[in-house]
Amino acid sequence: MKNKKFLTSTLILIFGGMFTKLLGFIIKVYYTRILNDDAISLYMLVMPTYSLLITTASLALPIAISKLVAEGKKALKLAFNTGIIILLLNLFIILTIIFSSSFIANDLLNEPRCKYLLIACSLTLPFISISSLIKGYFFGKQKVHPYAISNVLEQVIRLSIIYLVLPILLKKSIMHAVLGLILLSIISEISSIIIFMFFMPKKFTITKDDLSVDKVYIKDILSVSLPTVSSKIIGNIGFFFEPVILTNLLIFCGYSSKYVILEYGAYNAYSLGLLTMPSFFINALCQILVPEISKFKNNKNMIKRRIIQSITFSFILGLISSSLIFIFRNKLLLLVYNTTSGANYIKMLAPIFVLFYLEAPLSSSLQAIGKSSKTFKITTLGVVIKLSILSILCLCHIGIYSLVIAEIVNIIVVVCLNVKYIKKYVLT
Repeated sequence: MKNKKFLTSTLILIFGGMFTKLLGFIIKVYYTRILNDDAISLYMLVMPTYSLLITTASLALPIAISKLVAEGKKALKLAFNTGIIILLLNLFIILTIIFSSSFIANDLLNEPRCKYLLIACSLTLPFISISSLIKGYFFGKQKVHPYAISNVLEQVIRLSIIYLVLPILLKKSIMHAVLGLILLSIISEISSIIIFMFFMPKKFTITKDDLSVDKVYIKDILSVSLPTVSSKIIGNIGFFFEPVILTNLLIFCGYSSKYVILEYGAYNAYSLGLLTMPSFFINALCQILVPEISKFKNNKNMIKRRIIQSITFSFILGLISSSLIFIFRNKLLLLVYNTTSGANYIKMLAPIFVLFYLEAPLSSSLQAIGKSSKTFKITTLGVVIKLSILSILCLCHIGIYSLVIAEIVNIIVVVCLNVKYIKKYVLT
């Protein structure tokens, strides 16, 4: 019965994810086709900073909520105390970005137009964080239907807004269009929160104790979230410094700023966009894996079984999708993005992406068995190696290929270390 519930939850997330990803795919195809390369490159240039902001703003608190609720902690009290932490943290980040946006845009990214895009990114954070918090609650309760329905409706709303508003903004300027693309996340996240409200328990009571700051609960929340988020923050710091190192060193070596920005945009938007497109399957699996393993924390055989299932599924998916993308890369790029830019990068990356699909389930498994410190160690080492190789290769005058090679080495190192620790703590 427990195995059936796990498989059912995973299938709901997978099929819900398929439809959500299809809508996301349509959205991405639409905006990449109507925006020019300059607009896409601007959008991609701020994405590493945006990813770092989202990770820092949420502080992995949704994962903490999911784990603690699954272990039987009082959900309302957890939600209230987590909400306070999130709102204070988000306010601090917004103010920090407002005051530092000029420095990041001008001195780090070498693109002054990014200033207002960064501020726009920060304004979306409270809405993303609250939505993620609610999702964590439902995952802890192992109620995946609300998550699947919310994701689908959120994407429908997002697609509708982009279709209606983006062409109007584009007529004004590229900046208006990219700003709109970022800020529409506020509307879509609000819609997601409203949808979740319909799935909340119909009869429940809120006591004064539920709406009180509890040091014990905050300690429990942070004891789970901080070790988990530390590795994500390190990973996003590496992602943040990726365009900073790339743009500055390649410009130093004589490449034009326009070349670097356009090629980096093609690498992220087209090459990685296509290669990571099937990853929603893995994301669905990992979202259900953490509370599932936490529930069986005293049953090593069940933990081993779940991890083997997730690794097997991820490997098969990675092998099939990477092979198809490698073989049909030009046709797929032309079909999806109406361009063949980035095809040469895919040629190098696709074979190694078979391993890339193992990263998430391996890392989630380590976190679920209480070995978040190991994921932090692995991520830190991977980031240091990647940025070091990137810095050296940039000086070798091989352009964006310095980033491609650094990415390949990073994937190999991270997956091998994850396998080493999973084998040590679970599979032996």
